[in-house]
Amino acid sequence: MFTQFRTFFLYTLLLSVTKGNTDDFVNPMDRKLLGMEEKLSHLRFYWHDILSGRNPSSVTVIPPPLNSTTVFGLVNVVDNPLTLGPRLSSKLVGKAQGLYASTSHSEVDFMMAMSFGFSEGKYNGSSITVLGRDPIFNKVRELPVIGGSGLFRFARGYAHLTTISFSPKTKDAVVEYNVYVLHF
Repeated sequence: MFTQFRTFFLYTLLLSVTKGNTDDFVNPMDRKLLGMEEKLSHLRFYWHDILSGRNPSSVTVIPPPLNSTTVFGLVNVVDNPLTLGPRLSSKLVGKAQGLYASTSHSEVDFMMAMSFGFSEGKYNGSSITVLGRDPIFNKVRELPVIGGSGLFRFARGYAHLTTISFSPKTKDAVVEYNVYVLHF
């Protein structure tokens, strides 16, 4: 009975905030009636790309050809830790899940496609998605924020990336992310 009442209430609420003919496929809605006020948030965290050791967080699924100087063709899948500080022992705030691929014959840059799933505090269970080109040898790079979920629903913005450390031997890297995101 309660579920039926809740469904009826939500349906009535949605009908009251839509404008126009409800028989249309798309109806404009008034964001203010739904309590959707846009916010700007700045997040700073550290992305740990760990290819070494017994439990790597980044795994090469397609290696580059042996003759490639830019590792063109490399594809890695990641489940990388996100921490508050640059050390892996810093407080874990989430995981970056997705992939990156080397997409240039002339320079080392990666196409990054990742979702940052947060596991800490108010944003636990929310995520931000980035997709874009990362020319890794530039001091500061920028990736677009293309979406989000939970408290980052309707997210858009950008992320500035700065490499903190990289080991040529292990290929492990730590990258600082400063993410500026508009969301509701």
